[in-house]
Amino acid sequence: MSLRVRLFLAFFIVILITISSVALFVRQNVEQEVKAYVLRGGKIAPSELISDLENYYSQNLNWNGAAEILTVHNMMGGPMMGTGRGRGPGIRASESIRLADATGKIIIGTQNNDQENVASVSDLESNSYPLRVNGEIVGYLLPQQGEPFPENFGESALLESLNRGLLTAALISAAVALALAIGLAYAVSRPVQQLTKAVSQLSQGDLNQRVAVHGKDEISQLGLAFNQMAKSLDLAIENRRAMTADIAHELRTPLAIQRAHLEALQDGIYPLSMESLEPVIEQNYMLAHLVEDLRTLALADAGELRMQFRTTDLNDLVQRLATRFQSRAETLQVNIALELPEETVRIQADPDRINQILNNLVTNALRYTPAHGKITIHLWANSNNAYITVCDSGPGIPEDHLPHIFERFYRVDKSRSRSEGGTGLGLAIARQLAQIHNGSLDAANLPDGGAEFKLTLPK
Repeated sequence: MSLRVRLFLAFFIVILITISSVALFVRQNVEQEVKAYVLRGGKIAPSELISDLENYYSQNLNWNGAAEILTVHNMMGGPMMGTGRGRGPGIRASESIRLADATGKIIIGTQNNDQENVASVSDLESNSYPLRVNGEIVGYLLPQQGEPFPENFGESALLESLNRGLLTAALISAAVALALAIGLAYAVSRPVQQLTKAVSQLSQGDLNQRVAVHGKDEISQLGLAFNQMAKSLDLAIENRRAMTADIAHELRTPLAIQRAHLEALQDGIYPLSMESLEPVIEQNYMLAHLVEDLRTLALADAGELRMQFRTTDLNDLVQRLATRFQSRAETLQVNIALELPEETVRIQADPDRINQILNNLVTNALRYTPAHGKITIHLWANSNNAYITVCDSGPGIPEDHLPHIFERFYRVDKSRSRSEGGTGLGLAIARQLAQIHNGSLDAANLPDGGAEFKLTLPK
């Protein structure tokens, strides 16, 4: 599940719970008030005051001490019983209402001792709130004698009850939203914290840092990208170390040979002649070749290798390539065969760099093709790409070496000397040049034996 979906669901659940809580509590309060409204003859009454009085009688079976209930409601900020609009401040419930028992006898709330202490039948029937316990009337709430109930009697209690329901729903919704927020924040922040810690360790040089990835959301994709980056950095560092060691090794051998011959010439062991200088010159050429290969790779890696792109006739280029190697192939008793299309294949490329790629491929093919063997250079094209394959009839490339032959300083035959095996950078440079042309260079073994190198170039 993606992070977006999880966030959407979290917000949706919060909204749903909020609406449900508000609806539930408001409905419950409204239902109670409606029942009380019907029960009390269509009058709005302060439900808590009536409920407290009914509960008091239910527990005590008399009204002795009921005045304390009115006092408590007054102290808790009970409803102000005003006498109507424009009549000034309201008065407390205990001052504006009376409590009568089931017979109508006034128990609490008479302001004038000379007034009747028994409510009239008409007041009990039309101007009172009956108090019931187990379905039986046990008392009445009445206004002061000769006065109606105040206009806002019970309204404030009703509003207070509804507001209390809304507040309860809001608190529950806030609690659920907070719990979801904490859970979601933990779920999101935990992998981010792990990733931050891993990045910090990686920046300090610990390239073995990896993060655990669970799921397929955006955070997981970020974790996968980090792991891939860390793996690439680790591989790059290892390759750099290996390349540094290989360069030192490759340079040390010809330098040691040159030094040995020069010291022998200096000590008079070898006579100072062209024949004695020839090994020194040969090793110097190898050093120059190695340095030039390293320079080419460094420029290619930095994207600064100068290229001269122009319209290139591949038919002519391949033909001249075969002619150039023909003499050497005859010396090695190897046949070079060309397979060219009838139509001329032209692409935008740097012909010198394409020649450099093909020179390396044909040189390697001549190196591994036995006497009386065959090298086939095949050129063809479709609407998108041009293809050049160089196939030989040699022993092929061992399968375990095939994935590594384009690595720098890699040699299939470890025992082959550098004079015979080159610098070990040729195929790496060839692939780099192919990629600079937005193409590719791949290697494979032929079913009938021998190796095949395939150069793909976009038209």
